[in-house]
Amino acid sequence: MHMLNNQKITFIGPGVMAEAMIDGLIREGVAKPEALYASGPSQERVEQLSQKYGIHGQTDNTEAVSQADVVVLSVKPQQLEKVLMGLRASIKPSALVLSIVAGAPIEKIAGGLAHTSIVRSMPSMPAQIGEGITVWTAAPSVSAEQKEIARQILCALGDEIFVEEETYLDYATALSGTGPAYVFLFMEAMVDAGVHLGFPRRIAEQLVAKTVRGSVDYYWSREDPLHLAKLRNQVTSPGGTTAYALYYLEKAGFRTAISRAIWAAYERSRELGIEGKSHVPD
Repeated sequence: MHMLNNQKITFIGPGVMAEAMIDGLIREGVAKPEALYASGPSQERVEQLSQKYGIHGQTDNTEAVSQADVVVLSVKPQQLEKVLMGLRASIKPSALVLSIVAGAPIEKIAGGLAHTSIVRSMPSMPAQIGEGITVWTAAPSVSAEQKEIARQILCALGDEIFVEEETYLDYATALSGTGPAYVFLFMEAMVDAGVHLGFPRRIAEQLVAKTVRGSVDYYWSREDPLHLAKLRNQVTSPGGTTAYALYYLEKAGFRTAISRAIWAAYERSRELGIEGKSHVPD
């Protein structure tokens, strides 16, 4: 990674993901602490980040973005409209706006800010430890230099994938953005099954976590990873325990349930983009 020399980066919404980005930028040597700014309504929160990372913290969003070269929108979806109104026409015309707000289309952000240089991205939860993968796209007016700046920032969170079509961001929200929840639910179900068998919960959790992590590491152990079906077949002996277990998973509609869940998340992501507000589950 290269140092983003003299680039002032302001985070609007100093939450968990913003902190992960700040931590990654400093850790990877992409930006110096004195070039980073965080702004939000909580004085306590911005002071906490300022003391922990040596960055600038403030509570006036308009002032925070006035001299920024990059503005990172990291607010909750339900706060976005109010934040955009407050920042409208306050960002330098030459600045890049990088959004990590789920479901918020470029058109909405550009219209709300009266600004055209917008990059929209969808990080995943493991980005908090530098192991995430971020799908991102850019508005037509974003320059090649600004795209490279966005890439450097997102690389501090882990891997990144640039896509030309914005609709892929809604796909990514459903698949990788929401994905950790599916994994944790699956792990939780396995742990509960282990407890039902008779394991102490502590041991069941250890077995499940190590099994999931080891399986993923095994997938990546080859330069050219095997197809997932081949890996599954390596564990499945004819008439064995795995074959019986997989039969019941298929019979219960395991694949269909996962597919429908991801489709539901995709549809909700599209709805959030249209509504511009959050949804409280029934």
